[in-house]
Amino acid sequence: MKFSEIILQSFRTIQQNRVRTIITCCIIGFGIMSLVGILTAIDGLKTYINKDFSSMGANTFKIRNRGMAINIGVVKMAPKIFRPITYLEAQKFKKLFENQHPVDIQVVSNYTGLLKYQEKKSNPNVLVFGVDEDYLEVESYHILKGRNFSFGEMNLGKQVCVIGNDIALKLFGEQLDGVGKNITIDGRRFQVIGILESKGSSMITSDNFALIPITNYKFFNNSNNASFILGVKVEQSSELETAIGAAKSKMRLARKLNPRDENNFEIIKSDSFSELLVENLSYATIGGFVIGLVTLLGAAVGLMNIMLVSVTERTTEIGTLKAIGARSSDILKQFLIEAIVVCQLGGVLGIVLGIIIGNLVSLMIGGVFIIPWLWMFLGILFCLIVGLLSGIYPAIKASKQDPIEALRFE
Repeated sequence: MKFSEIILQSFRTIQQNRVRTIITCCIIGFGIMSLVGILTAIDGLKTYINKDFSSMGANTFKIRNRGMAINIGVVKMAPKIFRPITYLEAQKFKKLFENQHPVDIQVVSNYTGLLKYQEKKSNPNVLVFGVDEDYLEVESYHILKGRNFSFGEMNLGKQVCVIGNDIALKLFGEQLDGVGKNITIDGRRFQVIGILESKGSSMITSDNFALIPITNYKFFNNSNNASFILGVKVEQSSELETAIGAAKSKMRLARKLNPRDENNFEIIKSDSFSELLVENLSYATIGGFVIGLVTLLGAAVGLMNIMLVSVTERTTEIGTLKAIGARSSDILKQFLIEAIVVCQLGGVLGIVLGIIIGNLVSLMIGGVFIIPWLWMFLGILFCLIVGLLSGIYPAIKASKQDPIEALRFE
């Protein structure tokens, strides 16, 4: 038989057994769906993390007294913790470094602030930051209404505040007409001088915060061990590493470290956390890949079982083909082609379902919609391999049928 005739015969057989073909395609499709779906969801989350953290700015970094901690599954990374950075040390660093790049000083005054205006109030989980007049520039916030803190308000410790967009909506409604009005933060009276533009809510950004002059931070934080954070912004992201090197030198001077002493502070780049998260998500990718392969292996066993049943049911057909001149190799090729075609049809179904389900999961957990070209290619490749592995034994069994015995089979 010619190869083209073998292919046509394979497709005719597939069309004649539509129910079996649909069932087999579904078995393979669900296997590929689990593989592509899981990996698509993970890739969508990775893309979201990178995009979300890039919104912080690729040209900023912070100096803190502690590193970052992250717990994902069994992976636990404890941060390094050094002695607190004092306000005097933060001021000294700013004086040494601000001529090179913009620098701000900030401290968390309260993690659970409650803001009120007349009868309206915010949720009791508002972050209250003590900041200086350079905070908005360094952190890339923009004033929607009102103004920033003045130098005099910082020095005199005026009870004024700048609030996030979410809080302004809750306290003043959609008009956001809160500038100049007095509110209370945990019972202390502050005048609203500015409302910030919204950055949206995500895993790292939120508009649920209030800013007060850094000289007033002790209204809410009586701890003598409060550690101040320094933010630095460079003009171009290409200058970041050079600026970090210079900042380390100036911070060592501010902390009065000897040349032999190790750094007792951490430099946190805006993308450091995202890199750490994505690195740990690689474990989830491996896990998803293994789960998908195991599911696909089960689908391969199911396909082989169906192909073996097909060989038994088509014994007479095999005998007829051999009687009219078909060789054993022709029968082998026909059954292999059938297995591969069915697998590819199931693979296409599985890829489509995997992309849809994977992206739905990704969007539900805050990810973004992506087209997983790599996993689509691997899905097609795995379908080819599964078709060959599942079809080879039934094909060999069919090709070895004795034509006389096959024709006598009932």
